[in-house]
Amino acid sequence: MSTVCAAGVEPAQAAEGIQEKKPLKPCCACPDTKRARDACIIEKGEESCTDLIEAHKECMRALGFKI
Repeated sequence: MSTVCAAGVEPAQAAEGIQEKKPLKPCCACPDTKRARDACIIEKGEESCTDLIEAHKECMRALGFKI
């Protein structure tokens, strides 16, 4: 079985079929941690959800957001 490496493709050919990506918006980043954080805050209050809040912040930072 052979594999194709992107390094062997000309840059013009590689970009031809790929649409330009839009930057990720903060509202759309880390949906899993955001959902868990929000549900916890609604049910238990912000003081009880610090671990989920921090997990969401770490996810955002990993994606390049300055939190």
